[in-house]
Amino acid sequence: MLSRVSHHHTRHHDDDGPPGATRTKAGAASPAHIHHDDHAVHTHGQHAGHSTSMFRNRFWLTLALSAPVVYFSPMVGHILGYMAPIFPGSTWIPPVLGTVIFLYGGQPFLKGGLQELKDRRPGMMLLIAMAITVAFVASWVTSLGLGGFDLDFWWELALLVAIMLLGHWIEMRALGSAQGALDALAALLPDEAERITDGGTETVSVAELRPADLVLVRSGARMPADGTVVEGQAEFDESMITGESKTVARGPGDAVVAGTVATDNSVRVRVDAVGEGTALAGIQRLVAEAQASSSRAQALADRAAAFLFYFAAGAGVLTFIVWTLLGSIPEAVTRTVTVLVIACPHALGLAIPLVIAISTEQAARAGVLLKNRMALERMRTVDVVLFDKTGTLTTGEPELTDLAAAPGIEADALLALAAAVESDSEHPVARAIVRAARERKLALPAVAQFASLTGRGVRASVDGRRVHVGGPALLSELAAVVPPALAATTRGWMDRGAAVLHVIDDGGRVLGAVSLEDAVRAESRQAVGALQQRGVKVAMVTGDARQVAQAVAADLDIDEVFAEVLPADKDKKVAELQARGLKVAMVGDGVNDSPALARAEVGIAIGAGTDVAMESAGVVLAGNDPRAVLSMVDLSRASYRKMWQNLVWATGYNIVSVPLAAGVLAFAGVVLSPAAGAVLMSASTVVVALNAQLLRRLRLNPDAYGLT
Repeated sequence: MLSRVSHHHTRHHDDDGPPGATRTKAGAASPAHIHHDDHAVHTHGQHAGHSTSMFRNRFWLTLALSAPVVYFSPMVGHILGYMAPIFPGSTWIPPVLGTVIFLYGGQPFLKGGLQELKDRRPGMMLLIAMAITVAFVASWVTSLGLGGFDLDFWWELALLVAIMLLGHWIEMRALGSAQGALDALAALLPDEAERITDGGTETVSVAELRPADLVLVRSGARMPADGTVVEGQAEFDESMITGESKTVARGPGDAVVAGTVATDNSVRVRVDAVGEGTALAGIQRLVAEAQASSSRAQALADRAAAFLFYFAAGAGVLTFIVWTLLGSIPEAVTRTVTVLVIACPHALGLAIPLVIAISTEQAARAGVLLKNRMALERMRTVDVVLFDKTGTLTTGEPELTDLAAAPGIEADALLALAAAVESDSEHPVARAIVRAARERKLALPAVAQFASLTGRGVRASVDGRRVHVGGPALLSELAAVVPPALAATTRGWMDRGAAVLHVIDDGGRVLGAVSLEDAVRAESRQAVGALQQRGVKVAMVTGDARQVAQAVAADLDIDEVFAEVLPADKDKKVAELQARGLKVAMVGDGVNDSPALARAEVGIAIGAGTDVAMESAGVVLAGNDPRAVLSMVDLSRASYRKMWQNLVWATGYNIVSVPLAAGVLAFAGVVLSPAAGAVLMSASTVVVALNAQLLRRLRLNPDAYGLT
């Protein structure tokens, strides 16, 4: 029901506390105080102890140092056909700057590789560390003229470190999902409260409040704690908790929740729960638990790197043994070093980060903001998309849908009269009625003596007669009798979940009625149909009554409906779907959606929703168009194809080039020299980069998602 006079949305809490408020030990740190920023330490995987800014800073300095190393490299000069200037000390520019690059730019990879070695879990870091260490040692041996080797890899070392830093910087930016959900939840609470004392009121810190305290909550102020209204009536904005845009009437005996706002009147509230016992704190814990329960799949590039490490190390050892047995120690060293350096994962290091960076850019242009790379990877595997109803599939605003006048009264005259009485009200229902009258270009009569009847409706004087507009409570108060024909009509409206308001004159005669419903977005029909065409089921979750939910589901042809779901239970519906073996994408906009967004394989927040919902999601839709979910599905599938193509190319190149560098075809006169191997590695990187650029051809246009 959308009516402000309906009490169906009142949340009744038992003595054990509000929904979702699980008790914790006294003194436990609130998750709201957890803070993250751009320099936050990552505590998992290959990026443990690393931050986005660290990779960025090291990349730019390494890139600057790499330019002279490459320019003064004899191997590069020979390949490109130029002669670098010769002056005292010029030959030491590559070794000196290369050493700085190795120690400074290569430090994250050397530390990461050592950690992977200790953990006995080789991956990208160890592969890079092995390559740059071999290149560093071989290049110094050549620079010092030891053993007569021609293994000058300073330029290759510099470019490898720079490219790997760039790839990891791009990757960290893509990985870095905003982690401010708990801080945003905490921001909903005021810092101070007005506690009622024997002598009046006193301003105290929220932390000083205790159960049974009485507090004064003025119009426009936020509730400092969970409690029960003991005096006064007010319309409460609970959108930051429930995600519902309409205000809800609260009076004596009704429960109110911390963080909600009294919009029109002051009320006196008895505090029932504070701090960790509030519903808001319960939601905080659910968000934290759901985020902790989300597993992170191992990156494809890391798995490929682990394979390449064993492949390169095995090939290197085998190469050295075979060439040594053939009696050529210098050739054994040259071939082994070439194999290990050629295994440098230039292309592999950029294969996925480049795809993610371009995907992020393409998505942003389509109004889809990717905050978590795993959301991009997982979206292609989603079996069901679970939409929150209000504000997502619907506009979240009431819309006048039907009008019925009593005998002898014209419909337009009835609407004009109702709109005139409601014209001074700011309630969403009033705005919907006035908007409908204006759309019909009706002239509204002048009104006077407007009054808002909290929890019942409004009244005003029109042409000298008093007219009321309200719901069932107002009908009872005025002892008004609805004509049988009109009652039959309005009963049908209520059966489908519409809010019904009656227009009553000062004699208690019912002049007619209007129905208002949450308007279904036109785009929702296309989004649901297109998802189903792609083999993805569509489900809906809402706190509304079952008949309301069923009406919307029937209109949109939704596969499954969860109705009358309490705010704290939405994530349980996600878990219920997951228990069936389904992978879930959750689309929502309210604070109470945050745990569900975090628990789902992919959390998608509608941009018009609260900041908390956005922080808890891996994906944010900048607008309100649910068809943007289709853009996410198509982008996920396309980017995954590009990732695999790049990985196949990057890994396949090494599988072919490493044996050639080892000299398996030396008997036929085919030997891959170190210089040729280095050039081919650079060419492989170019191929991967160009292939990733092809993603820009993908068109993510919501208007293209019509049904076929």
